[in-house]
Amino acid sequence: HNEPIDNKDLPLAVRMRPNALDEFVGQTHILGKGKLLRRAIEADRLSSLILYGPPGTGKTSLAWCIANITKSNYVAINATASNVEELRKIISSAKYKKSSTGVRTILFIDEIHRFNKAQQDVLMPDIEEGNPILIGATVHNPYFYLASALLSRSMVCELKPLLEADILKILSFALTDKVRGLGNFKVKADKKALAFLAKTCEGDARRALNALEVGVITTAKSKDSSINFDLEVAAESIQKKPVLYDKD
Repeated sequence: HNEPIDNKDLPLAVRMRPNALDEFVGQTHILGKGKLLRRAIEADRLSSLILYGPPGTGKTSLAWCIANITKSNYVAINATASNVEELRKIISSAKYKKSSTGVRTILFIDEIHRFNKAQQDVLMPDIEEGNPILIGATVHNPYFYLASALLSRSMVCELKPLLEADILKILSFALTDKVRGLGNFKVKADKKALAFLAKTCEGDARRALNALEVGVITTAKSKDSSINFDLEVAAESIQKKPVLYDKD
């Protein structure tokens, strides 16, 4: 299940997740040419990794991307809904897959700060063995939330809010990609409208993509079948986010 995402039922932000590092936008301080994390990924020498930073900066996308590059089995869970029993099953399955097929598993744990000490302890022995490879994501500083034993065995990287230029690049990819994005819609996107999304999303690519998708899908087509994504549509779309994408 590490094929490029093209499921039309998934949100645009999920479909547009990068499959290669060259598709990944932003975070050059950790992923630029020659940077430690990029070198570790490209050499397939990644041990456990903790990613922290604000929403929509690429934590989940990076985990997905790493799984694709390293041809690893990918399992994603959320710490708020998981428990020790589920962790043991995932670890057992990862060991079996490695012994039977040679394929390692990447275990992505979102909101890893919600794991208690017992849950973190369950992970430790197998993380040290390198299967599964843990990628934990959190919006909080992990040094205040995670056990020092886990931190000492992990590469810890901070992701920063994306620049407006980064968001514009991501929106442009989404508008032109015909397989995963909105490239099959005839969207006439006003530069001012895209700039407005890039500014108001406050470095959160998911929020910008959600707004773009809502705007494109809900705007009536013109006589020539095109969709005008103008400043008025953009402003309305990004304000709709809390209604359309609530906490559940």
